[in-house]
Amino acid sequence: MLLLKVCGMRDENNLSQLIDLQPNFIGLIFHEKSPRNVTENLRINLPEHIKLTGVFVEESESFIMGKVDKYNLKAIQLHGYESPQFCKKLQNKGLIIMKAFNIHDAFEFSNTEPYEGLCDYFLFDAFGQHAGGNGITFDWKLLDNYKGETPFLLSGGIDSNLVNSLKEIKHPMYKGVDINSKFEITPGLKNIEKIKTFKNELRG
Repeated sequence: MLLLKVCGMRDENNLSQLIDLQPNFIGLIFHEKSPRNVTENLRINLPEHIKLTGVFVEESESFIMGKVDKYNLKAIQLHGYESPQFCKKLQNKGLIIMKAFNIHDAFEFSNTEPYEGLCDYFLFDAFGQHAGGNGITFDWKLLDNYKGETPFLLSGGIDSNLVNSLKEIKHPMYKGVDINSKFEITPGLKNIEKIKTFKNELRG
């Protein structure tokens, strides 16, 4: 069964509705340049099997751990140029680590090799103007070039229209999808019914 991560949440009522759908990961973005940046104190009560994930871009360990403590984050998604050693340091604190890579035609999947064994998942996202949330896809045939052993989630412009294509991907390390902007009413506010339909079709 494919894992589902819903990213870019920032509204408490919207969060409560999403929790009812039981995604595997729920992402909060802590990046000032993002329109989904979390700036308010959110009261979040998650069941243990849903992992609240903090998304960071080139932040310090102290900043990240401050958010971990404040929001009881269980997973960390690193969307910058964080080193393998930095990933491992956070992983050693008992956190699930996702390292994002922006994929394009010239991307060398050998760039992921130093992170093998130091991250729990890779996130393969589209290459765009921003660190994430660009709303565009990349050529998924490029995934055939990935020979690593770290499981990955697929991200970047995923919409409900792509369900059948997502289900056809047969890469052995493909473990799930990360959705965001294509399921929004406005940045940070998700269409819960659309996500529900997508989840049911993805796993159906």
